Amino acid sequence: MTATPHPGFSILLVDDEPAFLHSLSLTLERQGITNLLRCDDSRQVSTLMQHQHIGLVILDLTMPHLSGREVLSWLREEYPEVNVIILSGLNQVETAVDCLRMGAFDYFVKTAEQDRLLEGIKRAIQMQELRQENQALRQVVLHDTLQQPECFESIITTHPSMWAVFQYLESVARSRQPILISGESGVGKELIARAAHAVSQRRGPLVTVNVAGLDDNVFADTLFGHQRGAFTGADKARPGLVEQAAEGTLFLDEIGDLSPASQVKLLRLLQEGEYYPLGSDRAKQCRARVIVATHQDLSARQSEGRFRKDLYYRLRTHQVHIPPLRERREDIPLLLEHFLTLAADDLGRNAPALPQTLATLLQGYSFPGNIRELRAMVYDAISQNRNATLELDTFLQAMGVEPSPLIAPVTLRKTAVYFDPDQPLPSLQGITDLLVEEAMQRANRNQSLAARLIGVSQPALSKRLKKQRDGDGDA
Repeated sequence: MTATPHPGFSILLVDDEPAFLHSLSLTLERQGITNLLRCDDSRQVSTLMQHQHIGLVILDLTMPHLSGREVLSWLREEYPEVNVIILSGLNQVETAVDCLRMGAFDYFVKTAEQDRLLEGIKRAIQMQELRQENQALRQVVLHDTLQQPECFESIITTHPSMWAVFQYLESVARSRQPILISGESGVGKELIARAAHAVSQRRGPLVTVNVAGLDDNVFADTLFGHQRGAFTGADKARPGLVEQAAEGTLFLDEIGDLSPASQVKLLRLLQEGEYYPLGSDRAKQCRARVIVATHQDLSARQSEGRFRKDLYYRLRTHQVHIPPLRERREDIPLLLEHFLTLAADDLGRNAPALPQTLATLLQGYSFPGNIRELRAMVYDAISQNRNATLELDTFLQAMGVEPSPLIAPVTLRKTAVYFDPDQPLPSLQGITDLLVEEAMQRANRNQSLAARLIGVSQPALSKRLKKQRDGDGDA
């Protein structure tokens, strides 16, 4: 299997010394930076720039034919969006300042500490990735379309907030930075993680683990694996999930429950891009993208000292929030139909007809368990149903509403409404009060549901009920 190149653009190394190019390439590859091009003749830079997708140029200052300063000037004019790092054999402050004024991203001395050069290259890569992501996001906003809609087919929704999530995930698809998915339990965070993996087109698999309740040793062994003899019972080496997810995506669910010691290990993995299997003193490179999810408020937890601030800010480079089902009630009828079909197929039954009032009843419910709760309701109802039309009782019981003959499917009758000819006709206001009372009875005194039954807002219904209580129904 061919490794996924990192970063998503090429890095051009330009130096007239082939030995230095080879040495620098090996150093970068050990850091997981593999998408490299080498050039030992500065006159070839223009041709390479025309035919390769290059996002960063690491450029020697002193070369024959065209100097680094000349190449830098040409790059700033022709490819202003490309970052350029200047390398020099001499520590010359004036030259460094001059190169930065010309538009270089940074300037390093070859003989200086190698770690500073590597950090500078990583910063330049991250800056270029963010620039490309911003460009992709602008294109999404301008065109308001999805490039890979098939990656989101498993998520049943028509809500604008979910559409915005899909567009954002497409815009950051090729980034190696982590994604933080937040939202209440049951909203479908794992489905979002699967879609993010699919749209990234990474070659490796999606590997999922729920980290809630894992102590530090189990967490380290699960993620990083161990060497033979690392601990009692470790009779053979075992790769961790980070290695299993190589060239793919590692999804860590319930990250807000991670212990402080495990938070440190995860931070090191994200910052350094490397890890140590238990019992080993040789670092391995992380070649997986990390996606995390939580139902908790990480900002509040880090304010309370229960979640590391540096890890929180590292994780939230790309963040999406999935709204609860009660904030996207328009999706409930779609999800109801979807789960009805799934449940009938799974249980080997014919799908029953849906009562006309079921969707309205469900839209008036708060769904603390979100989509997972709705799915469980439908499966339970299908398993118990014996009629051609799906019965409401199991839904009402799950919602905490006592079944009542007054809560029944509405049937539309083309018959006239008769009034006693010996009695005066009721006023419009009186009819309104009767309608409100009937709706409240059918909804078992649930104002939100009653409002939906008669097609008014809950505040309007509450106002009408208050007037009735105050004896001012005709006001």
